[in-house]
Amino acid sequence: MIDVYTWPTPNGHKVHIMLEETGLQYRVHPVNIRDGDQFKPEFLKISPNNRIPAIVDKQGPGGKALSLFESGAILLYLASKSGKLLPVNMAERWTCVQWLMWQMGGVGPMFGQANHFRRYAKDKIEYAIDRYTNEANRLTNVLDKRLEESRFIANEQYTIADISIFPWLRGAENRGVKLEDYPNVKRWFDEIDARPAVQRAVKVLASEQSNVPHDPKAWDIMFGKTQFQRR
Repeated sequence: MIDVYTWPTPNGHKVHIMLEETGLQYRVHPVNIRDGDQFKPEFLKISPNNRIPAIVDKQGPGGKALSLFESGAILLYLASKSGKLLPVNMAERWTCVQWLMWQMGGVGPMFGQANHFRRYAKDKIEYAIDRYTNEANRLTNVLDKRLEESRFIANEQYTIADISIFPWLRGAENRGVKLEDYPNVKRWFDEIDARPAVQRAVKVLASEQSNVPHDPKAWDIMFGKTQFQRR
C-alpha cells in the first residue's frame, strides 16, 4: 500500500494518474494547501519543501519504507516499481526522461506563473501576465510540433512523459492557452482524457476543487507571508 499525500492540483493529478494506470494500491491523505496543511510538522518530515504530492511506500526497496517528494521523482519511482510506462529501450527511455524534465523545468513553473498572475495576483501586472501567457503558449507550440511527428510525447507509446504534462493542459484557458489553436496537442489531450484510468484519477479529491477566489487567509497561506515563513 502506498500512502499518497496530495491535493487536486496538476502535480497531484500526475501521481493519481500514474497510480491508477499501474494498478498499484494506494491510500489518499488530503493535504489542504488552502488551510496550511503543507506546513504541519508531520508533512514536512515527508516533504521538506512543503509541496504536494509526496508518497510513503511502506514496501519500498528491500522491504523498507521509502518516502519521496517531487512529482517527477515519484513518477520515475512508480514506473520502476511497477515496470510500466517507462520504456525499456535505452534511447526511448532517455527521450521519455528528457520530456519529463522539460515538463518539470518548463511547463510546470511557467504554466503555474501564468495561472497565478492571470487569476490570483492581487495586482494585475500587465508585463507579468503577458510574459507568462506568452511563455505558456510558446511551450504549447513546442509540444504541438513534437506531437506532429509522434503519437505520444516520448514515442508511439504512452509513458510517464505524457502523464506529467497532461494535467497542466486541463484548464489550459486559465493559462491563456486555447487548445484549439494547437491541433496536435488537442488530439493528444483528447486521447489521454478518454482513458479510464485518467478519468478515475482526476476524480481524486475532486469535491475539494473550487473555482472560488481564495479568501484573504487562504491567499496569505498560499502566496503571502505565511508561505515564506522560516520553519
